[in-house]
Amino acid sequence: MRQAMTAVVAPLFDIRPLSHGLRITHGQRAASRAFVGALLTLSLSVGMLGEALAQDVPAQAPAHAVLAPSPEFAQFPRYEGTLGTRSIVLRLGRKTDDPSGVHGEFQFADTGQVVLVAGDLVDGTLEIEESDDGTEISGNWVGKVAADGSLSGDRMNVDDSDPQPFSLRPMSAQARAASAGIRQSGSPAAHE
Repeated sequence: MRQAMTAVVAPLFDIRPLSHGLRITHGQRAASRAFVGALLTLSLSVGMLGEALAQDVPAQAPAHAVLAPSPEFAQFPRYEGTLGTRSIVLRLGRKTDDPSGVHGEFQFADTGQVVLVAGDLVDGTLEIEESDDGTEISGNWVGKVAADGSLSGDRMNVDDSDPQPFSLRPMSAQARAASAGIRQSGSPAAHE
């Protein structure tokens, strides 16, 4: 073992063998100990990584962001109804930088979960995407605006699977006026 260590450490620290052993200066001894310590640490780290991989330890998923209702959307027209079998409230308004763009949020009545929406509303056809974490798209909506201002259609997963019907009616004069403007002009009415 001593000869193996001498073969590895000697060239690095200019250690000269003598007939009765090795002559190492104090500084070289400290550097040698640091080097051996680093090798041991590296060896242990690689060993633990190997064990973790061998055990197939699942990676921790990032925490899912919880969205809160936005004060920006509180002024938007309000629609109430159902998504599948669940009651929701949708606030949907025109984007200021895109004439056909709409955005807003909906909230589930039973859990309070908030989901963001954004997309287009052109000639009475609604096409929006939703995000339940504010980053990743979690679903797509395709629907129509009826003569009474109500919205109806289907909500699907990102891959267009599992369609769920939605049916929403305007709950304020503002929502009814916005819906009337959409039907008449083919573009979203101002939400102000």
